[in-house]
Amino acid sequence: MRNSFLLLSGLVLGLWTSWPGIVIPNNWKCFKDIIEKSSKEQISFKAALAVSPNYILKGNRINNNSKMRVVFDACFR
Repeated sequence: MRNSFLLLSGLVLGLWTSWPGIVIPNNWKCFKDIIEKSSKEQISFKAALAVSPNYILKGNRINNNSKMRVVFDACFR
């Protein structure tokens, strides 16, 4: 029980430290909008500005975790 509490609190604290806007409901709307637009091959200007040059230079080696990180950075920071 104690280990579960420590793990959960560490996860919540780590996510909040990385993305402080994760607790704001309006930011979740932004997240959902970007996901919906990306499935239609349209990209949000806000998401385009959040992409780092390193992300673009990697090209085809981009995995799903990297894509999610860009979306989280665009909406929750």
